[in-house]
Amino acid sequence: MMFRNALEPWHLVLVIIVGVVVFGSKRLPDAARALGKSARILKSEMKAMKEEEEQPTATAQAGQGQPPAQHTLQNLPGDAK
Repeated sequence: MMFRNALEPWHLVLVIIVGVVVFGSKRLPDAARALGKSARILKSEMKAMKEEEEQPTATAQAGQGQPPAQHTLQNLPGDAK
């Protein structure tokens, strides 16, 4: 068992220190904000995909000549405009 104690608290401290050195303390909040925004977009897209899968096939058969509906991304609270 080589990876038994692979992640210890001092490893996390080391990763944080390396992150501050590489990105700088001024860019870290922006990077975290961008990561959070990406996660929200991914979550909303996954939810939309699940809703599309759950729709009954009768609605798909009724609108055979129509293209599928387009999803639009909406601004979330806290997003830059």
